[in-house]
Amino acid sequence: MEPSLEPPTNFAMVEEGIYRSGFPRPVNFPFLRSLQLRSIVYLCTEPYPEENLSFLRLQNIRLFQFGIEGKTEPFVPIPRETITEALKVLIDVRNHPVLIHCKRGKHRTGSLVGCLRKLQGWCLSSVFEEYQLFAGAKSRVTDMRFIETFDVTQLRQCPYSVIYRYQGYSSNKRRLMYGEESVQKPQVASS
Repeated sequence: MEPSLEPPTNFAMVEEGIYRSGFPRPVNFPFLRSLQLRSIVYLCTEPYPEENLSFLRLQNIRLFQFGIEGKTEPFVPIPRETITEALKVLIDVRNHPVLIHCKRGKHRTGSLVGCLRKLQGWCLSSVFEEYQLFAGAKSRVTDMRFIETFDVTQLRQCPYSVIYRYQGYSSNKRRLMYGEESVQKPQVASS
């Protein structure tokens, strides 16, 4: 009998090689195995459970933990540096296929994906629509304000960003995430 392939809650493909979800449980492990993940970006402060760590070790999946508080009262702002570092992991195609998750795959995951969408050049109304699709009735204005004010320009010059845009993951097509005019050409020093 084949194991059932049950995805984690709020599972979706962000784009080729990048997935999002809520916290995976053991019943989701066969499904995650089918994705052939290389990495997981975990956005919670709590330690990763041992049974999940064992699964990652058996599958040779790297865990990147970026502890972001999930509480709304009192409001704890999302740390910009943490999102920037998580985005660097996310756009490094050597980490693909990658799964992004928090507890429910709504707010912290939605904020990170929203910032990725800004890096990809999506208009804010589309970014917010996607965020609200996953957050539902519990959409947070503070998350959307964070996404709106998040500055992606420093990431556009990041080497991982250049590789992500031009090499892509497991395909021969170029990924043009935003206009080339916004990318500064690297300066070659003459010796």
